[in-house]
Amino acid sequence: MKEKLARNISIYRKERGLTQEELGQILGLSFQAVSKWENAQTMPDISLLPQLSRTLEVSVDKLLGYASQNRPITIYEEEYRTQDYYWGTEPNKVCYQVLQIMPPTKRLKLLDIGCGEGKDAVFFARNGYDVTAFDVSDAGIEKTKKLADQTGVHVNVFKADIVDYRLDAHFDVIFSSGVLHYIKPEFREEIIENYKRFTHPNGLHIFNVFVNKPFIAPPPEKEPNAFKWHSGELLTHYYDWLIQDSAEVVFDCNSSGIPHKHAMTTMIAQKVTST
Repeated sequence: MKEKLARNISIYRKERGLTQEELGQILGLSFQAVSKWENAQTMPDISLLPQLSRTLEVSVDKLLGYASQNRPITIYEEEYRTQDYYWGTEPNKVCYQVLQIMPPTKRLKLLDIGCGEGKDAVFFARNGYDVTAFDVSDAGIEKTKKLADQTGVHVNVFKADIVDYRLDAHFDVIFSSGVLHYIKPEFREEIIENYKRFTHPNGLHIFNVFVNKPFIAPPPEKEPNAFKWHSGELLTHYYDWLIQDSAEVVFDCNSSGIPHKHAMTTMIAQKVTST
């Protein structure tokens, strides 16, 4: 709890463009007090949480590391409430590459970041991986549980916001498709480093990220919290890992009922260890 609160105060303070001294002045405290919060040396007095929440323009729940329950964060919350699966139930093609590179011949722990309605998480569980998954959408989590039950597999799925959530347990495979653009550019290095740190030796990261192309029109979905990556940007975070595969494609999409195009980078990287 202390570490989550420390990290979130730092993140949201910077998002508001405040220095530690400025935040301290608003709260009637010294910048040293704020610094101690952000270094997890101390915690704010409980009486300060409402004012801290208002100043940082974020709920107390989110400050403490809990995804907001009272409003939808993603534009897909309503889409996921239908009986049909918005993205279908067929797994992403890159899932088959994971099976080829690191088949579950032994117990392998896999994390699906931003699992949506669960099609990829359930595919991995059906093929023998020990799967944990999270998403910010309540409806998506329920659809994931339903699909897992129908398939006869178990997925440990829970609600979390990719912006706030950090790993504290190790995984062999970390997978994410079409979700990492919800991370603002200034926080990507810190979040990716957290994922790398909590990956077992020889483990894999398999990420699909949307990339910006000036010749492709913006998608019809209006996502206020989305920030596309640049070509090659993802690879810069993995200079010290073995790149198993990297490709950039432009593809047609009709998810919203309006035909459009996306550009996407797919990367498979392995955490190699020297002998």
